[in-house]
Amino acid sequence: MRCVEAMKLVIFDCDGTLVDSQQMICAAMQNAYATSGLVCPPRERLLSIVGLSLPEAFRRLAEGAAQPIDDLVAQYKHAFHALRLSSADMEPLYPGAREAVEGLARRADTVLGIATGKSVRGVRMVLGHHGLFEHFATVQTADTAPSKPHPGMIQAALRETGIAPRDVVMIGDTVFDIEMARAAGVASVGVGWGYHASADLSAAGAGTVIADFAQLPAALDAAWADAGSAVGADA
Repeated sequence: MRCVEAMKLVIFDCDGTLVDSQQMICAAMQNAYATSGLVCPPRERLLSIVGLSLPEAFRRLAEGAAQPIDDLVAQYKHAFHALRLSSADMEPLYPGAREAVEGLARRADTVLGIATGKSVRGVRMVLGHHGLFEHFATVQTADTAPSKPHPGMIQAALRETGIAPRDVVMIGDTVFDIEMARAAGVASVGVGWGYHASADLSAAGAGTVIADFAQLPAALDAAWADAGSAVGADA
C-alpha cells in the first residue's frame, strides 16, 4: 500500500467497464430462474442490474414479488462458476482496457483499485486470467461491503490507501457506480460501452462520459483539476 498525500486513486468497476461479462451473466441468470421454476426477466432488464450485489439484484428483479432470493443467488453462483470453467473466452476485456490499466499502473503518482459487485474470488479469477490483478492495490467486493450505490466500497478503498476523496476518481458503466461515487464525495467518469446508457450516466452525475479508453487520461486530468479548483475555492 502506498500512502502519499499527492497520490491519486483510480477505482474501476469490473463488469461492463473492464470486462464484458454480459453473455455469462445472462446465461447464469437464465439458469438460476429456470432451476427455480421461475420466468426469467428479459435480457435488457437483466443487464440493468449488473453492478449490484447478487441479493440486491434479485430483489430488484423480483419487483416486490415473493421469490426465493437465497436460492436464486446460490443457483446463479453455481451456474456462473460452471460457465467460467467451460468457457474458452472468459469475460473478454474491452478494447483498450489492458493498455489503460497498464499505463496507469506505470505512473508513479497513481494507485489503482477495484469496486465491484463480484466476489473477491471472481475478481481474482477474471483479472488474474487477463494478467491484470496484480496492478490493483485495493480490491473492494460484495463479500465485505454493502451493495452499490452505498459508498462503503469507496470508503474502504480510501481507508486502505490513505488517499483523500479529492484525489479519487471512480470509473464505471452504471448509474450505481456514479451514485456510489457521489455518495462517497469523489469524482466519477462514466464509460459509454457498458450496460447503462450514456445519458443515464450523465443524469446520475458523471463528470464526463467517455466513448473509449483512449479518452480516459484526459478525463482523469480534468476530474482532478476540477477537484483542485473546488478545494481552492473553499480555502
